[in-house]
Amino acid sequence: MIAVTAINGKNFYLNPDLIFRIEETPDTMITLVDNKTIVVKEAPEVVVHRIVCYRQAIYRQVPPVNENQ
Repeated sequence: MIAVTAINGKNFYLNPDLIFRIEETPDTMITLVDNKTIVVKEAPEVVVHRIVCYRQAIYRQVPPVNENQ
């Protein structure tokens, strides 16, 4: 989950697997896979950076594959 701030100033966590698109219109609008939209205060580049960091943290925890088993 990534932390974002709604336009009303409330912080919440968003599952990045549900994001379909991120647009700057000039506010940052996140469209989810179910076509719902969320407007957040963070710039699109910040949201993308948080997604990348989130995924890196997840994949660091995955044990390496042992092909000899």
